[in-house]
Amino acid sequence: MSVAQHDGIRAGATISYEDLYQRWEQNNWSAYAIDFSRDREGWDALTDLQRESALWIYSMFFFGEDSVADNLSPYIDAAPTEEQKYFLATQQVDEARHAVFFHRFFKEVIGAGDDLASTLRFTESQLGWGYRNVFARLDTMADELRRDRSLPKFAQAIALYHMVVEATLAQPGQHFIEDYFAKSGTMPGFSEGMENVSRDEQRHIGFGVKVLTELLAESDECKAAVHELLLEIMPYSLAVFVPPSGLNREYTRCYGFEMEDIFAFGMRSVLTKWRAIGYPMEDMPGVFPVDHSLEPVEIAARQIRLLESHVMGEPHPNPDTSPEVQRLYFDVIARSADTKAVNGRPFTIQWTFDDADPWHVVVANGSTRAEPGVVGAADVTWKTSWADWIALSKGTLDPARAVLSRRVRFRASPRKLHTFTQLFPRRRTKPLP
Repeated sequence: MSVAQHDGIRAGATISYEDLYQRWEQNNWSAYAIDFSRDREGWDALTDLQRESALWIYSMFFFGEDSVADNLSPYIDAAPTEEQKYFLATQQVDEARHAVFFHRFFKEVIGAGDDLASTLRFTESQLGWGYRNVFARLDTMADELRRDRSLPKFAQAIALYHMVVEATLAQPGQHFIEDYFAKSGTMPGFSEGMENVSRDEQRHIGFGVKVLTELLAESDECKAAVHELLLEIMPYSLAVFVPPSGLNREYTRCYGFEMEDIFAFGMRSVLTKWRAIGYPMEDMPGVFPVDHSLEPVEIAARQIRLLESHVMGEPHPNPDTSPEVQRLYFDVIARSADTKAVNGRPFTIQWTFDDADPWHVVVANGSTRAEPGVVGAADVTWKTSWADWIALSKGTLDPARAVLSRRVRFRASPRKLHTFTQLFPRRRTKPLP
């Protein structure tokens, strides 16, 4: 078990805010004490593809550290206890130091930019659709927290920052970056800095686990707010590790690992932490709708296949219509259903596509299933094209306009249509293009 996972588990039970603060004092470090004198040689020794891949993932880290440093102030104001405020103040210092570390690396080793603003501008072309949507949500979350300091909103904010941005996204990237350069020894300054960054992030994640353990144990309203936030953000976080030019597997292979390795590592990490909080993702309807009996690498392979097919991730005009992709997609749909909405009575949804095979889903407590073909009687029937339905499910096609324009047609009584909306609630925000 990694140090980060270990800290996360302890934070939910025995670790104190005082201990977390003491760790900050004990592990302080200087971004300007890092020696990059040997790193330029190591950077130049990388292949063109390795530099292209590294520039992509380092840009995500640099932009992300700057963003979280900018957005932490309302967290400090909204924290309900002084101990939490003090720790969050140390975290803001950490995030600023991380941004300075990456700025120095970009300027002195890569040769990009002069000041923080110019090096940040240099990173923007490297930020893909999933990444931009996650950090746009972090911006709006900070604005919401300035207006609403309630505990449910604070719980949402901690879930987004500490459990999505840090535990789900940053930690897997850190793991593989550290592993490669620690073994090669070719960029010692960068390796030293990343080790420091990783240790700080482990402490931050431990804090997030502790806060959410306390809030969710005390308040069902906080739990519902976190569930709502995760339903909204998870489709974007799934696509964060897709390069802006598309899912090029050579971007990770050139460093000795597969894309599935990143996804599986992140999955194990975040599942462990939510279990430590006392709210396992398996208990969150629709948030992580997968077969949890499968090995993490197999779950990762299925998710990546849906990204490659353009059924998940960035909007695309021509998603794959193959039977394999439809099977994977409707398995996700079936597992997304909140079965409490049907009160134990089977509820059948039929999809008939102009350009793909028909499928149906039967929702029932304990026996929800997705199957190809047309069922004899359905509670709700949807008729549309495969591309339009996928756009609708991603939130890039407005349902009302789609129905009015006849791009999407349905057959159902008002009551059963209402049941469908309870089974599959819509995400709250519209994704960036």
